[in-house]
Amino acid sequence: MRSNTVKRDLKAGKSSIGTWLSLGSIVASRFMARAGFAWLTVDVEHSLVSWETTCHMLASIADAGCVGLVRVPANRHDHIKRALDNGAMGLVVPMVNSREEAEAAIAAAKYPPHGTRSVGGTVHALNFATDAATYFRRADEELLIVLQCEHIRAVEHAEEIFSVPGIDAIFVGPNDLAWSMRDASGRFPSPEETEQVMQRIFTTCRKYGVAPGVHCMNVEEARRRIAQGWQFIGITSELKMMLDGVAQVTGALLGDHAAQRTSIY
Repeated sequence: MRSNTVKRDLKAGKSSIGTWLSLGSIVASRFMARAGFAWLTVDVEHSLVSWETTCHMLASIADAGCVGLVRVPANRHDHIKRALDNGAMGLVVPMVNSREEAEAAIAAAKYPPHGTRSVGGTVHALNFATDAATYFRRADEELLIVLQCEHIRAVEHAEEIFSVPGIDAIFVGPNDLAWSMRDASGRFPSPEETEQVMQRIFTTCRKYGVAPGVHCMNVEEARRRIAQGWQFIGITSELKMMLDGVAQVTGALLGDHAAQRTSIY
C-alpha cells in the first residue's frame, strides 16, 4: 500500500508545502500535481466543485504521485466519509472550535474500533495503489487528518482540541481568524495581536506533538513561517497563481491601468 509521504514528513518534523485547488478543474489538477508540491487540497467548502469532480481530481493527483486532500464543506460524518471513499489521502476539516468537534472529526475518519467510519467504497484503494482489503486494514494509519484553527474560540480551547489523539496537523485559516478577532466596532486585530495568537497556536501544537500549519499569501510569508518552524504550509491557490501570472503579463504589456484587478484574498 502506498505510504502517505506528507504524514511521514510531518511526523519527522519536516515542512510540507502544498496549495489549494478551487477551480474544480480536472485538467488543472493534473498539471498542478506535477508542479512539485507535496500535497494539493481540493476545496469543497468554498468552491463549485462537486463530489464527482472531486473524485476525478483526486485520481489525477494520485496518479501523478502527489498526495490529494479534501477540505470538506463542514465537520460532518457524511462529508468526511464521502471525501475518503472518493479517494482522499487526507482531510482538512474547517471550523473545529471544541474538543467534542475534534473528536467527532477523528472518529468519522477512522474505522471501528477506533472510529465510526462505515466500510464501503472502491476507488479509495486505487489512490493508495492497493486492494480494498488492505485499504480497510491500513487506512487509519495512512490518512492525514488536519483540523483547522480559524476562530478565536478554537485558540481559547487550543489545549483541549490539540490534545485529541489522531490529529496530524493544525491548520490556521488567517482570514477567518482575523475576522473572529474583530472588536465591537469592527476593528481588526493589529499585527502584534495576530502574531501573539499565532505564537500561542504554534506553542500548543508543539506541546502536543501536532504539526503546526498555516495558509500563506505569498512566498516571502511561507519562507518566514518555515523558518519559524511551521510545517504544513499552504500557499495561495491555483486560481491566485493564475491571476498573479496574468497580472504580470497584462501589466507589462498594457500597463497597470489597463488590467482589471481581481482580489481573492
